[in-house]
Amino acid sequence: MSSNASEEGESRRPTTPTLANPQTNGKSSAPKAGLVPTNNVTTKEGLTVRTRIEPSLSVDDVIRQLCISLKLKDPPAMYALRDENDELVTNDNLRKKIKGKVNLKLVNAPAIEAAEIVEKLSFRDARLGLALTSLRKLIREEQFANEFLQRDGFRELIEVINVAHGNTLAYALTAMQNLMELDYGWSNLDNAFILKVVQILSESSLINVCRPATAILKRLVEADPSSASGVNIPSSSRVPPSPPPGSVYRYGFDVVYEQMRKDKHLLETVVNRLGSADTTMALYSMMLINSLLAHASDPRWDEFIDELEELNVRKAVIRLMSSHTIEDLTSCILDFQANVVRATFRKKTTLVEPDFEPLHNQALQFIWERSKLQEDREDAITPIKWRKLGFETEDIGHEFREVGVLGLDCLRKFVERDPDYWANVVQEQLSRSEERRCPIGKASNEVTDLLAEHWSIYAPGYSTSTTFQPFFLNFNKVHSLALHFFFRMWNESGASTDDFPRLVALTRSQVKVALKRENIRPWHEVEQEFLESEYRAVRDRQMQELEMEDDIMSKIPIRNLRAKLYKESYEFVRLQRIHCLLEGAWFMNGIPLATTVPRDTLRRPTRPWRFLRLDAGAKYLHYVDSAVKFPVRKGLEDLPERIEIAMISEVATGTCAPFPHIQRDHADLPLSGSSPMLASSLSFSLLSTSGGSLADQIAPDQARWADWTDGLNMLRRDGGHVASQETELFVQALTEIGLKIKLLDLSGEKVEIPSGLVAGPPPTNSDFFFSDLAYDAAA
Repeated sequence: MSSNASEEGESRRPTTPTLANPQTNGKSSAPKAGLVPTNNVTTKEGLTVRTRIEPSLSVDDVIRQLCISLKLKDPPAMYALRDENDELVTNDNLRKKIKGKVNLKLVNAPAIEAAEIVEKLSFRDARLGLALTSLRKLIREEQFANEFLQRDGFRELIEVINVAHGNTLAYALTAMQNLMELDYGWSNLDNAFILKVVQILSESSLINVCRPATAILKRLVEADPSSASGVNIPSSSRVPPSPPPGSVYRYGFDVVYEQMRKDKHLLETVVNRLGSADTTMALYSMMLINSLLAHASDPRWDEFIDELEELNVRKAVIRLMSSHTIEDLTSCILDFQANVVRATFRKKTTLVEPDFEPLHNQALQFIWERSKLQEDREDAITPIKWRKLGFETEDIGHEFREVGVLGLDCLRKFVERDPDYWANVVQEQLSRSEERRCPIGKASNEVTDLLAEHWSIYAPGYSTSTTFQPFFLNFNKVHSLALHFFFRMWNESGASTDDFPRLVALTRSQVKVALKRENIRPWHEVEQEFLESEYRAVRDRQMQELEMEDDIMSKIPIRNLRAKLYKESYEFVRLQRIHCLLEGAWFMNGIPLATTVPRDTLRRPTRPWRFLRLDAGAKYLHYVDSAVKFPVRKGLEDLPERIEIAMISEVATGTCAPFPHIQRDHADLPLSGSSPMLASSLSFSLLSTSGGSLADQIAPDQARWADWTDGLNMLRRDGGHVASQETELFVQALTEIGLKIKLLDLSGEKVEIPSGLVAGPPPTNSDFFFSDLAYDAAA
């Protein structure tokens, strides 16, 4: 084989070398007359040769034969092949490069590049900046990363982060962020490094420094032992699994939060950056908060949630909902809503235990002291304290059994908002006859339960809202308005104790009206609905509603049944969506219109169509790119590429546009005319932990878009959120159908449904057994 290049002043054309499998001796691959060579290969010296490469060769064989053909003195191990975008040519993508006639470059091998960069990291001059610029691109490549780590480059990079400032620090942090996309190589990061990143994030005002620092902390939070692939924790175990030696999954929420607590201003800084004019900075801050919420551990849960609440994170997110930068933040805000649903459900199911929890006792004491009452006694043993505040018994923990700590928090906030009003209301009720008193404490808990039902706080991970819910994030404020409404309706209607269920139904009706169209309704209209609506108008509207809806639907057993069926319906839809992922589907490749990845590292598919399929273990999303659609066989044989599900941190929607000059149904026909690229409503992107895009797809129709965006969200470790109204309505429809079927069974048997169930007294001793209710029909 030979290769000659046209020298300066000569007119002869260089010959074309053929790189063939050694077993064929080059005979079967000899070029035919007039056949266009496959690829151009450019050497480091700038010499370009036309080369035909046999697809069956390995990259090592191609380089070795190129070195022989070009008579290069250095051994082949010192060289590698890259394309025009500097993507490394490997055995996995070589055939694609050959088939696409991609121009290639013969460059230094990853080992040589890694050695040079590691050496330059020790310098403190212009060479360091150039080394870091190259490092942040190359570190994503597994071959380079392995060579870099073997040469102790990781330690050198940490040293740079410890001493650098400005753009140099930004480049170093970005390189570390990209390295941490790998599942190995950074398992020896210590607490000192984590604290350093915390301090950088808290003190630096440079956006290009804060972005990667935020992403690094987020990655560390998510690298907890339970997140490692293949780790199964027994359902009864509360102890996290021990990571295997060398595993990067050894950090998690507790490790990171312990360092965050050493810098009192960090969390405040992150929350404040939600209002940053830089959309990407707000996005990264939102993603870090979501990650902390999703991974918060039990021992630190209350402390972390309380700290976030004190920083008014909900108010900051509500401001984002009406911000002009919302297009890039929609998915993150919906994730935050889903996380708040989890936190709210946890509070609702956490028992109030003042004898064991000091915070519960403090809240109850605050409520009692602000009532300005004195405790009385019914007799020498029985006090009269909580019954004065409208509870039914003196067992205050039992009184909050249905609403838990959520109900206690709502009542405390209500009292805190206007202590004088609270004291006046309590004393006014005590001045009335007993049957005319409004049971204030009981009413507060009932309103809390109504709001939880309205926002479907049924279980963690079962949020199906596809729109913003700013009123939900203002839960305590809405509770206060609804409780004021309850008191006003009680007074205006002249209600007595027996009318309590009627007032609850009236309040439920008003909640539905006041909170409708939540994503677009202004707050002042909600206040007006609760504070200015007249009793007669509310009652007339409720009577019209009752004519159309059976009163049976508002009874507690039916509401509990609805909650149970809702969870079952959600799980059914979740399995259906994941089944669609297992079946696979064709999508159009899209062009992302906004990306946080530098343009020099952005790689786009060259073919318009992509087939995606989830593997049976739900660990990888396998795919193939193609110029045309073709029948894809079952299994994964036709799908050579894959994306790890664990790397997907967010499923963003409405993010990309179709390729220019390609129509959806006819990929080979150009579009007529020219128009600016607009994001398709059926597009979605799979974003990695670094904010870069793993895939940008456009679905052929709304149904497939809903199946895949919601299916992928439901696969995420934190549960994600539902993105489509199709899924939301599907779950609601299944719930209603199931409920009606259950009610038909009851009505057919003429079973009377009680408004509530009262548990009988417990057995006085253990001398009993449970009877077998099975019986012989023939007997």
